Amino acid sequence: MKLSIFENSNCLLNRRNRVQFLATFLVNISTFAHGVGIGWMSTVMRDLQSPDSPLNFAVFVEEISWIGSLLGIGSIIGNLLAGFLQDRIGRKPVLYALAVPYVFFWLLSYSAQSVEYLYLGRLLAGITGGGGYIVLPIFISEISDAKIRGRLGSMVMLSVNIGVMVGYIISTNVGYFTVPFCVIPLPICYFIGNLFLPETPFYLITKGKFTAAEKSFRFYKNIKENDNSSMLEFEEIKMKMCKEQALKVNSFNYKDFVSKSAFRAYATSLVLLLCNQFTGTFCFTTYMTDIFEISHTTLDVGMCTIIIGAVQIIGTITTILLCDRYGRKVLLKLSSLGASICLAAFGFYIYFAERYDLSAIDWLPVVLLALEIFLCHIGLVGVFFVVLVEAMPARIRSVATSTFIVTLSILVFFTLKIFPLCISYWGLAITMWAASCVGLFGFIYFSLFFIETKGKSMLDN
Repeated sequence: MKLSIFENSNCLLNRRNRVQFLATFLVNISTFAHGVGIGWMSTVMRDLQSPDSPLNFAVFVEEISWIGSLLGIGSIIGNLLAGFLQDRIGRKPVLYALAVPYVFFWLLSYSAQSVEYLYLGRLLAGITGGGGYIVLPIFISEISDAKIRGRLGSMVMLSVNIGVMVGYIISTNVGYFTVPFCVIPLPICYFIGNLFLPETPFYLITKGKFTAAEKSFRFYKNIKENDNSSMLEFEEIKMKMCKEQALKVNSFNYKDFVSKSAFRAYATSLVLLLCNQFTGTFCFTTYMTDIFEISHTTLDVGMCTIIIGAVQIIGTITTILLCDRYGRKVLLKLSSLGASICLAAFGFYIYFAERYDLSAIDWLPVVLLALEIFLCHIGLVGVFFVVLVEAMPARIRSVATSTFIVTLSILVFFTLKIFPLCISYWGLAITMWAASCVGLFGFIYFSLFFIETKGKSMLDN
């Protein structure tokens, strides 16, 4: 029975798939570490404003908003650098570079003598995250088979979410100055692990390094040296890519960017971006403790935060289990509609809790927010990078994907900056209702206009 499971071509531990799975695991150590930093700082930002602050200088609300939002500015810088370099020097050098700014983030957090140290550290953490969100989806899509690409691509967000929950836990159980020494080994292990992975065969073919590309293909597909029959797929990929290069199809012709398929991909990516950010999921992760403090719940805020972190992981695991079986469209529709309903309900709870005594059901905000986070993570978050890469035509994939992820980082900065202001000026209820409308808009678009990308060839235009 066990043997038949591993022989299944859809199993991640199948002989052909296991190296792809292992490589995905190794490169996602960086996203896990990035998530630890996000979750840790979410709780630490609250502590920095209290009399029991671990640092010897005061941090005020305006400075806290900058600490939160500078992650977005760092992400933009990381997006631009990774997008510019990945097609020029390769995916692997960019992957190596991700470890460096993250190490400095923890060193600066440990040695902080003023709030500027935290500003710079948070900016550097954003560079690592932003660069990773550019290069990792491309790298994973180029080494993985179509049958398992969705699951492997979804592991980017799974790793981030596991890291976020670990960050929540250690922030409440481990001292401020101890945490950096616990986390810095992660980027070091990530760097060492990547030394054993070759460059992607797709990139090597574009550079004319066919021998290295063949070795890379054999490595990631786990093909033995004497198994030449399995190399027909590689020869087909090489022939098609070489033909396109010879015809200069892959050159940046403006017509490739204004084709019907390109505009369809732009529309899908834009709606995906708006729903991903303006349903508030990342804002909830960053300002989780603040939301629970003003939601009239008497439950322990720290425990509520850890529960939400666990729900994020469950949602992303659900994505991994379902996205290659049922497709991306079903998950996006369910995610956007479910999130819209939960956000509207959460808004109504806050509205009535401000006017009436709802202490008998003060557990409801935790349940609603947990359900909203779960539903967002099975679609709008879980398959975000998968759909973004798959939707783009092959000729413009690298540039267009990089551009939209830069736009995502801009929106991250924008939403993190305005979210506290929206709560302050509008109140939490109206803010939730506005986010609910965005989710409803996404459901309408995905139902009527989104074209399924499951099983799409990475060479399709």
